Amino acid sequence: MTTNTASVGSVSASTPRKGTDAGHTTTVGTGATGAAEPAGTRGKTSIADVVVVKIAGMAAREVPGVHDMGGGLSRTFGAVRDRVPGGRPNVGRGVKVEVGERQTAIDIDLVVEYGVPIMDVARDVRENVISAVERTTGLEVVEVNISVDDVHLPEESDDSSTGAEARVE
Repeated sequence: MTTNTASVGSVSASTPRKGTDAGHTTTVGTGATGAAEPAGTRGKTSIADVVVVKIAGMAAREVPGVHDMGGGLSRTFGAVRDRVPGGRPNVGRGVKVEVGERQTAIDIDLVVEYGVPIMDVARDVRENVISAVERTTGLEVVEVNISVDDVHLPEESDDSSTGAEARVE
């Protein structure tokens, strides 16, 4: 395992690299030690990559016009996982991050609602994600790449509301 470390002023970042899909942790604040230091600066703060993924996922889902996130296969698995009792939704589905020493880059796969201006939704997602990630983590977001993978069409009528007469009573 290798670790990239850099220090600028009082902010230090360390990113362990273990393969392509391993959980990484970035240290965004290192403090001094000792009783003479202010309490708020004693110790260090580490942020796991999955934290950035979840923050970006939640921020993207807040934008009107975003129906779902992730590619077709990940949405299918997510739908199955959401229906399993005790399962919880994966807010990070469709989000990939690359976290460096002081910066992060984010890739997001979206499904937008039919009829919404895609460029406007993409702009709003970028703005919301950048704001949320920078505000909460202190990392600089250098780019948010958005891929619109699908458009959610209005639901077709259910069999019971097609307007045709029922075959049985």
